[in-house]
Amino acid sequence: MSLKDKTVVVTGGSRGLGLGLVEALVDHGARVTVVARGAAALEAVAARLAVATIAADVTDEAAALRIVGDLSPDILVLNAGATPPMGRLDQLSWKDFSMAWETDVKAGLYWLQAALNRPLKPGSRVLVGSSGAAVTGSQMSGGYGGAKRMLWFMAKYANGVSQEKNLGIRFQAIVPRMMILGTGVGDTAAGAYARSMGITPEAFVARFGAPMPPRAFGDRVVSMLEDARFADGVVFGLNGDAGVTIMEGATA
Repeated sequence: MSLKDKTVVVTGGSRGLGLGLVEALVDHGARVTVVARGAAALEAVAARLAVATIAADVTDEAAALRIVGDLSPDILVLNAGATPPMGRLDQLSWKDFSMAWETDVKAGLYWLQAALNRPLKPGSRVLVGSSGAAVTGSQMSGGYGGAKRMLWFMAKYANGVSQEKNLGIRFQAIVPRMMILGTGVGDTAAGAYARSMGITPEAFVARFGAPMPPRAFGDRVVSMLEDARFADGVVFGLNGDAGVTIMEGATA
């Protein structure tokens, strides 16, 4: 897939990993619309990268339906999510424990449903942001790891619906296999784990291997979109050393 002149919507694209991806998409000629809540951050990314912006809460079902219906993107990237409060299991309230479910999973459901029910055009791709915590867990972030695994499952479920309804839409989960500094979740989580071990966040993150800052993450996602080897996979791991790897292949 060439990204030149493709219509792309990125939720949570005004900062962190989402912003790194938006930068890479723009450099490859895509027509990008960024969806986020913060007006100031949206204004900054619009001014710097000349992208379109929409201020919206990603957990607003009506907004998801409206944006998907109005823009009918060739590529929809569900990147937005909450930064979970960090703490031991015995210290977290239910509100803190469930934050990722109430934000990431709720938003994922509404946007996936919008893509399936509008629906998007045949050949469209929907990328669902997951996390390495979905593989190994994250004992200090409450329900975050489980929420990110649920999004992984939901991408697979959406593929099943697409096949059943003969929609021709591909849903793919993106799994960063490392903590990434310069992002809300990465900075918060690395700081918490580093403090518990008496080391710096940089030393903790170095345990994952070569760094993958937000723009490098964006470049890896773009390479996945453009490379035919990754056209039909379902779950992709991304890290600084190995680049893009297929964690789960195409479904029948």
